[in-house]
Amino acid sequence: MTDIIPFSRFSSGDERPREDRIWAVMAEAGRTSRIAEIYPSRDAALADRDWREQQVRAYAHFLRSARQPIPRYSIAPIRRADLPRSWTPLPALGFLRGRFV
Repeated sequence: MTDIIPFSRFSSGDERPREDRIWAVMAEAGRTSRIAEIYPSRDAALADRDWREQQVRAYAHFLRSARQPIPRYSIAPIRRADLPRSWTPLPALGFLRGRFV
C-alpha cells in the first residue's frame, strides 16, 4: 500500500520558512544600532549577548576614559534577507579604530 504524505515548507500558519529566521545580537550606542553577530538559535544569541555585556562591564572604565559610547546589547529575530550584504561581525566592545562601527 502506497500513501502520499504531503510535506509543508512552512510551519503552521507562518508565511516564512523557518530556516529564513535567524537571531541577531544588536549593539546600540546612542541612536546608532548595528547587528553585532547572528546565530541560528535564540540560546546561542543569548549566550553571546551575555558575554558581550560582561566584556563591556569589564572595560567600562576604559570606555569612559577613551570617551567611547558604551554599547547596549539586545537580541532580535531577523530574516536572513534583512542582513546587509556588506555585514561583518562587530568586536565585543563595539568599536574599531576609535569609533563605533
